[in-house]
Amino acid sequence: MPAAKETDPDDTGGRLSAFIRSSDYVRKWLVLGIAIGVIAGAGAVVFFLLLKYASEFLLGYLAGYHIPTPVGEDGNHASSGFHRPWAIPLVTTAGALLSASIVAWLAPEAEGHGTDEAIEAVHSYPANIRSRVVLVKMVASALTIGSGGSGGREGPTAQISAGFGSLLTRKLNLSDEDGRIAVAIGIGSGIGAIFGAPLGGAVLATSIIYREDLEYRALVPGFIASATAYAVLGSIMGFEPLFGFVDAEYRFESAWPLLWFAVIGLVAAAIGYLYARVFYWMVALTDRLPGGVLKPAVGGLLVGLLGLLIPQILSSGYGWVQEAITRQTLMTIPLWIVVVLPIAKIVATSLSIGTGGSGGIFGPGIVIGAFVGAAIWRVADVFDLPGVPDDPGIFVVVGMMACFGSVAHAPLAIMIMVAEMTGSFAAIPGAIIAVGIASLLMSHSGVSIYRSQRLNRETAAAERADTSARE
Repeated sequence: MPAAKETDPDDTGGRLSAFIRSSDYVRKWLVLGIAIGVIAGAGAVVFFLLLKYASEFLLGYLAGYHIPTPVGEDGNHASSGFHRPWAIPLVTTAGALLSASIVAWLAPEAEGHGTDEAIEAVHSYPANIRSRVVLVKMVASALTIGSGGSGGREGPTAQISAGFGSLLTRKLNLSDEDGRIAVAIGIGSGIGAIFGAPLGGAVLATSIIYREDLEYRALVPGFIASATAYAVLGSIMGFEPLFGFVDAEYRFESAWPLLWFAVIGLVAAAIGYLYARVFYWMVALTDRLPGGVLKPAVGGLLVGLLGLLIPQILSSGYGWVQEAITRQTLMTIPLWIVVVLPIAKIVATSLSIGTGGSGGIFGPGIVIGAFVGAAIWRVADVFDLPGVPDDPGIFVVVGMMACFGSVAHAPLAIMIMVAEMTGSFAAIPGAIIAVGIASLLMSHSGVSIYRSQRLNRETAAAERADTSARE
């Protein structure tokens, strides 16, 4: 009977199911990878536009504030300034409240940053991501981030393609192993698509689900899905890197200036550690407090008030990273803001997403890391310390890589992604030092920004076997 089920064209998924399950490795993942990639790319475009229009209406029209955007979007580098400052806290509060209400009503599991839930699905329920969650996550995240909440857009896009991978697993009756790969490459291709980083997205699919291991079986399918997603997104939105082509060249005439990258690695590890600790402290505190959907609303109010003092914490913040990349634009930001911004962004993200709002934590991690590098450069420049480059670009790029690469336990994937986002692989020599130091320190701490990550393949397999035995 089991053998007949494998080839019966009338079972779950019909003829397509039988075709996929009887195909060899290459044919199977060529079909599945392209399908997941198409959805990842299209989903990234849809969410990007949804977020853009939400931001233009909520922050732009209602609050009278237009955030700067990076080169890869429309290249508006200048903030409009606050025309109606009193409206900022009102909009952030209303956006958070509406977002939380939609989530509580339609799909409570869409609460939070999304990527962690997708990672958990890889390990525990690859066939059971509800399609409703994807739609709710998109709308709720657009409201949270579009109203000024500090969050990233990768969470919803990861859930779109991961949810489609789960749908394929269900409808085609794929094995659990294939289902886990389908959801994993959905995560990687979705994140890679929204950031225009296909190679990094493919590598991320193999590394983000473990802290100390790689899911090598997802690599080739990940290449197919990520390349397809990038082609779909680029054909509609263009192929410009998110932050343009950053001039991050740094000529080493002696070895000792490499110490600056060791400094970036040490500081990035400390800030990354703080990011994870503060974020999950806020999650734990919120869980203990009463209030339901009012808790994200209070978080939105506090973010709006903080945003009046430090506007750079509002929304995604990618436009401010663009300003930090060159000396001319970075010097227009007050020194004290550059120095405190990594901490302020941690607090804002914890208030926006840690209280139950909807959005990603990958994007804020990139912004936090960028300003770690920018702050080190600004302070060194003030004191005219030797070995510091004339332009902050390489410090900003390496800070992005080291901070989030270490706390996400995906150093190689994040290095590649940031290099693709900035169009610069010239930063890699210095990044190896910074990312290496930060990752070693973070591995020793045992802290991760993604709590659903398992230690390695062996522990994940043992956990699944134990769960099956109990059932």
